[in-house]
Amino acid sequence: MDSRPRERGGKRGRGGRGYRVEESRGVRLSKSLSYVLRHGASKMGLQMSSDGFVYVDELLAHQQFRSFSLEDLQQVVATNEKQRFKFQTHPDDGRLQIRANQGHSVQVEDLELKPVSPDDPDCPKEAVHGTYMNHWPSIQSQGLSRMNRTHIHLAPGLPGEGGVISGMRQNCEVAVYINVSKAISDGIQFFWSANGVLLTPGDAAGVLAPCYFSRVQKLKPSVCEIELQ
Repeated sequence: MDSRPRERGGKRGRGGRGYRVEESRGVRLSKSLSYVLRHGASKMGLQMSSDGFVYVDELLAHQQFRSFSLEDLQQVVATNEKQRFKFQTHPDDGRLQIRANQGHSVQVEDLELKPVSPDDPDCPKEAVHGTYMNHWPSIQSQGLSRMNRTHIHLAPGLPGEGGVISGMRQNCEVAVYINVSKAISDGIQFFWSANGVLLTPGDAAGVLAPCYFSRVQKLKPSVCEIELQ
């Protein structure tokens, strides 16, 4: 029997041997950062600038983050495979700040989003939104909604294709392809985020209608086409 002490709350590694404590700590920090920087800064009493940044020293002084260090933050930012977060030094006072690159439910006025125009060489003809089978019936009939977020998230391809790093979850079951050119021609705006996610607020109601769906693929257990009605 393995008599080595194990920290309560840790996660088992592959094969069930031991606990991956440091990975669990990093995941917890990443999730906490996502919440505060995308949704809950004001609820937690943290001031967010118009471009979405929060001071790192104020963040680490908050009760929820007191067990973490600057080195912990730097590790999460550097190793996050989807490049969700960004550091910057404030130009006036030199203090370190951090923000989320996209995914906000709070309005951020100056997020450094790059508008997409049909004349741009990097404007994709298609983009893809990842979802799950249980959501597909309502999406098929009503379209994609930005819900409580400021934008609908799209990727220029499936994860791993052509350097695609973000824009949809790895475990998505359905890929909904969007005719970006058609949507832009109808006046719908698209933007690139700093980490390569294609964002759109949708129409006036915050929706990308089914008329902009070009094709749909079921990703699991194997890739196959789903018929559009």
